[in-house]
Amino acid sequence: MPDEAELQKQMAAADDDQELRLRDKKILVVDDDPEIRAAVDHALQAEGALTQACGDGNSAVRIVEGDPPDLVVLDMMLPKRSGFLVLEKIKKLENAPRVVMVTANEGKRHQQYAEDLGVDGYVLKPVRLERLIMMAVDLLDD
Repeated sequence: MPDEAELQKQMAAADDDQELRLRDKKILVVDDDPEIRAAVDHALQAEGALTQACGDGNSAVRIVEGDPPDLVVLDMMLPKRSGFLVLEKIKKLENAPRVVMVTANEGKRHQQYAEDLGVDGYVLKPVRLERLIMMAVDLLDD
């Protein structure tokens, strides 16, 4: 039989599990900046997400086609295939994932184009990680 300290430890672990807002959600993080990619990836994992990450548009499309995530966090400016082309390609797939586009470009024309292609969320860099997490939670709770 577990002692009092072990029971408290198990209860604390159970409480921690209940607070994971993205538990078992599959999320792909696509950004060519390794520091941003790592920070977003780490923040999502801390909320229980099962993440994959890549740094270019072609890899993103390949991952989504082979192992579709629930959500893609997608940078607009990417090597090999732009975020717009990635968005266009993956939104045509059956059971397309939700997509949050992250960009430093403040132009309304770009946002409108992303919305026309089916983006589910659009945020400007620098983005607070908590805001990105809340957006992911809201999109995946639908």
